[in-house]
Amino acid sequence: MSRGWFGGLAVLLVLAIVSVFTGVSDLSPVDFLTGTATDRQWLHLLASRVPRTVAVLLAGASLALSGLLMQLLVRNRFVEPGTVGTSESAGVGILIAVMVFPTAPLVVKMVIAIVTALIGTALFLRLVRSLPPKAPVVAVPLIGIMLAGVIAAGTTFVAYRFDLMQTIGIWMQGDFSGVLRGRYEMLWLLAGMGLLLWLFADRFTLASLGQDHARALGLSYKATLNLGLALVATSSAITLVVVGGIGFVGLVVPNLITLWRGDNLRRNIGWTALAGSGFVLVCDLMSRTLNAPYEVPVGTVSGVLGGIVFLGLLLTGRMRTQ
Repeated sequence: MSRGWFGGLAVLLVLAIVSVFTGVSDLSPVDFLTGTATDRQWLHLLASRVPRTVAVLLAGASLALSGLLMQLLVRNRFVEPGTVGTSESAGVGILIAVMVFPTAPLVVKMVIAIVTALIGTALFLRLVRSLPPKAPVVAVPLIGIMLAGVIAAGTTFVAYRFDLMQTIGIWMQGDFSGVLRGRYEMLWLLAGMGLLLWLFADRFTLASLGQDHARALGLSYKATLNLGLALVATSSAITLVVVGGIGFVGLVVPNLITLWRGDNLRRNIGWTALAGSGFVLVCDLMSRTLNAPYEVPVGTVSGVLGGIVFLGLLLTGRMRTQ
């Protein structure tokens, strides 16, 4: 690995330490280093601050890697799970779980959300395949946005009819304030998803060349494509169930990394995960400090920052729209 990557890792480590000691409760690193921290401070550190920081890092890396993989497989730089209906489909699963299994544990809700996310992603892929070969680049994200809008509208209608608007709103809103020890551990599954992405990186890169080229090189194109999209849908659903929706991470971070380092998936995995974690960590720190002692939802902060960066990429001509 390059010296720059280790430098980026060091910056991320510093941000993580700042995150652990940022918040309403008075926690000072001096107290822990000198052994004067109280039992209450240790409890708050280990039960709230550390789990929250770990959740931020895992969620940010997963969202960025999901966007990177989806852009590679769909061969379009304007897509991410939040713009193609994957996240909205996971929201349908949460609604079903809340209505049918209201007292079910979190893992049951996660499984239902994964299933509906897989269905929504498969539907998006089916619609994309129906496009003519010479369709403009923006046609793919437009289909995704319209599909996401239809799914979100249906979810909102059902939630309104059954007086579940507030419940669904809480689930869908990206927020780390409720992350505690005993609730965030399922996010470690995202590390396993990242490992699978690294193991199959070369296969995914070949699949991105197109069906004819992939088959000519002896690759099972359909199986590889399905595996990749399953990883994206599963990661997105797990993140949504545990911490809610956080937009623009999977859109902005992969584009910045590929503009800098090219399209080699294996070479970009580490940097994308690092940048995704850093981006969400910065957003989380801002969410805790902009209106202290109250918190702004981290999804709102990421939407504003990510939108500004994405518009900058478009207006400067760094992203091809035709």
